[in-house]
Amino acid sequence: MLIQIALGGGLLLLNVLVMALAALALESAFRASHHWLVAPPERWKLVVMLVAVGVWVLVVLTFGIWMWAYVLFETGVFKSMEESLYFSIVAFSTLGLGDVVPRTEWRIFAAMASVNGLLSFGLLTALLVEALRQVRLAQLERRHNE
Repeated sequence: MLIQIALGGGLLLLNVLVMALAALALESAFRASHHWLVAPPERWKLVVMLVAVGVWVLVVLTFGIWMWAYVLFETGVFKSMEESLYFSIVAFSTLGLGDVVPRTEWRIFAAMASVNGLLSFGLLTALLVEALRQVRLAQLERRHNE
């Protein structure tokens, strides 16, 4: 049980670190493109930004899913990488279909994958909304000051 908690905790921390680094990269990209984003015409730039951040969120989530799948496979929780990946996707998305389940001795570790997914979706959604809000506020402020 302690091995599961330690391994799961380590993966959780690693995934949070990856999300933090990805958030810093996103912030740098926004800083570099700030003038373009707030300059007229504005509306379609919000769509471009939303698509770009959406893709960024998918990339970060995909990295986390693959990370868990790799560890699930390498620790022998599942016999194939496909099964490990499938379980990781189902756990991360908190679907919990139950058609593929880990052996009893790994269920705490597997549940931690769901916790990681819930945390990831929450944090990344918050960042997506905040990015959209900041750009829109900057656009409105620029329009008001003109």
